[in-house]
Amino acid sequence: MPAITVDDLTVLERLKEPGLGDQPRPVWEVVTAPQGYEGEGFPVRRAFAGIDLRQLDPFIMMDQMGEVDYAPGEAKGTSWHPHRGFETVTYIIDGVFDHQDSHGGGGTITNGDTQWMTAGSGLLHIEAPPEWLVEKGGLFHGIQLWVNLPRDAKKNDPRYQDIRSGQVALLSTPDAGALVRVIAGSVDGHEGPGSTFTPMSLVHATIEPGARLDLPWAPDYNALVYVLNGRGTVGLDGRPIAMGQSAVLGAGDYLTISADGSQESRSPKLDVIVVGGRPINEPIAWVGPFVMNTKSEVMEAYTDFQKGRFGQLPA
Repeated sequence: MPAITVDDLTVLERLKEPGLGDQPRPVWEVVTAPQGYEGEGFPVRRAFAGIDLRQLDPFIMMDQMGEVDYAPGEAKGTSWHPHRGFETVTYIIDGVFDHQDSHGGGGTITNGDTQWMTAGSGLLHIEAPPEWLVEKGGLFHGIQLWVNLPRDAKKNDPRYQDIRSGQVALLSTPDAGALVRVIAGSVDGHEGPGSTFTPMSLVHATIEPGARLDLPWAPDYNALVYVLNGRGTVGLDGRPIAMGQSAVLGAGDYLTISADGSQESRSPKLDVIVVGGRPINEPIAWVGPFVMNTKSEVMEAYTDFQKGRFGQLPA
């Protein structure tokens, strides 16, 4: 897995161990992501499908894109499409992805890079593999997370953040059994590079076989764990969790994830995405590419899009 790694985890700063009185987060439920296709036909797992939006708040959805090894001519992306009222966070683990939008944002991300697009008041964008990847084929694997914006930020100007893998905060557990990449937010006082409107944290952790991660987590944030690959357990009661499954956790000061001692040869370690944020607690009207507070605001978004108010396509 080419996402940024460290050969010797003992050189990294260590996460603190749970203190006296710190409460572990219980596991409320474990769900399995259904599989489907997005855009022009690239495979996805709908990581949070079936989870109540009130438990996801401030998140809307998350897709695991791939993992797929494209043959020449197979790689696909999306066509130009609109968004308003939220943010998209695209984290590429394997492969390469290009982004371009009508507000001037864009670039190429690969192997541990992240593009953070705040749609805000509205824009058009396109995501696709570069032409050389389409021609030659190759690995592609990543996630895309949709983060809601509060009512007073839904009409903010769009913006784009290009977050390189080398900017991510890297941490380890006290026994050096897990690598923790903090992409956004704060974990145990360590700040990730992503700037967010909605208070939240986003982490990619790799856990060695037989190792355990006790991850400090802001008590006022919710917490969700999604398994990218491998097998393990979540919570102190050891609920089994495997590739393509999500766990919804309850309140507490830290969360616990353990990797099984034996893993598949294709996935020798347990890789998880951990995400959580402070709930917005506002009504949601979500239709397709628009996430607003009311049905009338969604209809207004469609009208603005049809009248060309989301910007012009770049040449």
